[in-house]
Amino acid sequence: MQVKFESNDPEGAKMQELSVSRLSFVMRRMAWLVSDAKVNLTDINGPHGGVDKRCRIELKTDKVGTVVITSLAQDWRGALEQSLSRANQTLLRIWRRKNTPRRTTVRSALKAQTYAT
Repeated sequence: MQVKFESNDPEGAKMQELSVSRLSFVMRRMAWLVSDAKVNLTDINGPHGGVDKRCRIELKTDKVGTVVITSLAQDWRGALEQSLSRANQTLLRIWRRKNTPRRTTVRSALKAQTYAT
């Protein structure tokens, strides 16, 4: 899995090593599904404070498509952890939905059997 990191803030840039290692750790069981990942940390309103740290994680896969998760928090670590948790849950849910066999009703099973004979 290729991981790219971007940040427009000097404090966010200090989180590069932590972000890459946390992303690799959280996605370790789903790494076969994710080919490329991008982490983007942004300070929305600069030094004014408040809930203004944004973490955007973009996961590109061959089978599921592109999954983009964005979280806002008061600090960089909180935004990163929230995004990683949601990204893992979302990717797993989408993959399960695509790979779970659909249930058939009795009526559709009988129709299929009738046409086959």
